[in-house]
Amino acid sequence: MKILYLGNQLSKHGFNKTTIETLSVLLEQSDFEVYCASDKKYLFFRMFEMIKAIILYRNKVSYILIDTYSTKAFWYAFSCSQVARFFKIKYIPILHGGNLPQRLKKNPKISRLIFANAYQNVSPSDYLKQVFEANGFFNVVFIPNSIEIQKYNYKERALFQPKLLWVRAFATIYNPKMAVAVLQQLQVYYPEATLTMVGPDKDGSLQITKDFANQKGVFVTFTGQLSKEAWWDLAAEHDVFINTTHYDNTPVSLLEAMALGLPVVSTNVGGIPYLLTDKKNALLVPDQDVDQMTKAIVYLLSDYEYGCAQVRNARNFVSHFDWKEVKQLWKQLLT
Repeated sequence: MKILYLGNQLSKHGFNKTTIETLSVLLEQSDFEVYCASDKKYLFFRMFEMIKAIILYRNKVSYILIDTYSTKAFWYAFSCSQVARFFKIKYIPILHGGNLPQRLKKNPKISRLIFANAYQNVSPSDYLKQVFEANGFFNVVFIPNSIEIQKYNYKERALFQPKLLWVRAFATIYNPKMAVAVLQQLQVYYPEATLTMVGPDKDGSLQITKDFANQKGVFVTFTGQLSKEAWWDLAAEHDVFINTTHYDNTPVSLLEAMALGLPVVSTNVGGIPYLLTDKKNALLVPDQDVDQMTKAIVYLLSDYEYGCAQVRNARNFVSHFDWKEVKQLWKQLLT
């Protein structure tokens, strides 16, 4: 089976790896022949190369997978889907954008052209599946994001310390300044509290966050972009994973944190409450609520037995996202 996969292959330009750079490899290992586009840094050239790939492979592939986001990259998903329609190739948008519900409202006609004409839409979360069905799109199948669980070294901690880890691209939608504000408040209870923030800059938010930390008078370790393996190793030196996003779907970084044995404290937005269960495998707080996130971390640190139970529940939960299980869903869809 031959597939064309369209998405952002931008890790060589200093960005985090996206799904195309992980799922394409896993599909190839599962006996699919996968062509990919594009690794061009700038949106216009990336879109041009994607359309060129559709024309080049139009008589070779059975399906086109399209990573579909809610901001600028939404437009290449639209363009590529319509070119695929012209050549009568089955295409499958993979719904990633945490703000896609707003895109459906903002651009209903364009959304219908993309999603109603798709062979299937793949949703990595029940959240987006329900949203799309509520908007009249019933050609949606749930296939979660996956990880290879055996690659993650699960650490059982003898003690939970106030060592916070944040892993995401620096972008406004991920609200990195909130992590700094949480650290400042946490240091009232734990003066020794630390924060490490891992990720590349996406929209200028990295410098804004650094300036904010200086204004607050707190020291934050900014590592820049790290490979997955590097931040997995770094995770062993930390004890709490925080997620401060305004919008989200099913972030792989949360799955990875749970696989590594890090307790998770996250904003309760988008697809997060469909993925995590408050007080069972994570602690969830309202969007932008610094006070509540700080209190949740203090609670976690003060109750070792609870922290251990949360971590064990999270590890058991994330085992269902292992590629050995998820690949069967892809095979059912594509064969």
